Amino acid sequence: MSRQTAQARPGADRGSLYDEITTKILAELEAGRLPWVQPWGTAAAKAPLALPKNAATGRAYSGVNVLILWGAVIGGGFPSQSWLTFRQALSLGGHVRKGERGTTVVYADRFIPDDEKKRARETGEEAQAIPFLKRFTVFNLAQCEDLPEELAVAAPPPTLSLIEPAVEALIKASGIDFRIGGNRAFYVPAQDYVQVPPPQAFFEPINWHRTALHECSHASGAAHRLNRDLSGSFGTKKYAFEELVAEISAAFCCAALGIVPTVRHADYIGSWAEVLREDNRAIVRAASQASKAADWLLNFPPDGRQSAIVGEPSIDRRAA
Repeated sequence: MSRQTAQARPGADRGSLYDEITTKILAELEAGRLPWVQPWGTAAAKAPLALPKNAATGRAYSGVNVLILWGAVIGGGFPSQSWLTFRQALSLGGHVRKGERGTTVVYADRFIPDDEKKRARETGEEAQAIPFLKRFTVFNLAQCEDLPEELAVAAPPPTLSLIEPAVEALIKASGIDFRIGGNRAFYVPAQDYVQVPPPQAFFEPINWHRTALHECSHASGAAHRLNRDLSGSFGTKKYAFEELVAEISAAFCCAALGIVPTVRHADYIGSWAEVLREDNRAIVRAASQASKAADWLLNFPPDGRQSAIVGEPSIDRRAA
């Protein structure tokens, strides 16, 4: 995300910012809504499905900022997923409309204070970095005036089929051992393979894509890939956290590919809310890891390799 108009905040404010984000996400979960499953295509959502991006730099926002900006698009009824800082709007020849309220996004990084560098030199120990957050205020293009016309161009709607070619190509290119069949969707870390029921087994076949990308997101965490902690057993907080990462990653992937599924893992909402209540940084960490998982998957270009998708002859159409 853009670093323009950044304002560093004191360390005490860092916790406050995590609290603000967590409180907002928790309110959505407790209302039965998932911030990463927005009602695209409804009257409330005028913007096309996409990952939010900075209109000046073209860079997509990532992590928890995606959830924040998606929520702002729905809440404000904005027709665009593109954003600018106040200064960026001016630099493009436009300006933010008077009276408009911006949306706060965050930039997370780490730095090593001079005192810590000195201590490390004197003791020979490794210097310890300190995490920090910066706030940025951004405005949707719909909140700005006199911008270049090309910034308002919307992406064309995606074409739909039983299995989207883009998703099939992505799975093939990733090299994940991906099998279609049975009546359950899962990833087996010990054997490093994914299995998902066929699209016909879903009430709406388009929902197959979200499930497939959810399980591939789990697979991205294998030790030889992104090396996330996949050791949590069902019912534990580790398990709930990894499910949260995979769920958000799948939503990010679907948005990047222009796919609008409606399936959501509503049965996990309670466990996710519990994790967020106990750790005000959990949603930021989960969204960050989800972005890394989505980036890992989306960075594979289709290359015509042999398909990694293995079908089974029997189809249980009652599944999912």
